[in-house]
Amino acid sequence: MAIQIGQKQESDFSNPLGMLSDCHRRIEHFLDVLVRVCGRAKGRSLEPEEKVALQKALAYFRNSAPKHTADEEESLFPRLRGSPEASSSLDGLRELEQEHQLAARDHQIVERFGTRWVDGERLTSDQVLELEKALERLYELYRRHIAVEDGELFPLAAKLLRSEELSAVGREMADRRNVKL
Repeated sequence: MAIQIGQKQESDFSNPLGMLSDCHRRIEHFLDVLVRVCGRAKGRSLEPEEKVALQKALAYFRNSAPKHTADEEESLFPRLRGSPEASSSLDGLRELEQEHQLAARDHQIVERFGTRWVDGERLTSDQVLELEKALERLYELYRRHIAVEDGELFPLAAKLLRSEELSAVGREMADRRNVKL
């Protein structure tokens, strides 16, 4: 990967909160790709570049996004729940977990129609409408969800969790990706 001058370097497993935030940028990027392709193609046969873009975005949400959710729900959130100072954020954690479930349902719709589309099927107007609605819900959900995590939750975690706990989060994230540290 080439690095451009002025470009923020991606975080690594030694900075798990930074990695989670970096992942949010990828979520925003690939969601934007899905919205743009859907809005431009409106169910017609995909142009080659649209097909490639759609395949990459679908693959990201199919393969990488579930790891991000696990990073939060299995590694970060439990440690925050164990912190007495974070007791006021417990309702917020439950809400974030519910949003993960809502997003997963809409991603199933996007995956179903997106895969058909990539495989050469044209989408009916009803299917396009269902896909557009799912993408609109995802866009709004992620806009709020990411703002809360990046703006409130991750700074709280950085303040409350000990360096050993954050290191453990990073190791668990690496393990989910089969990366040896």
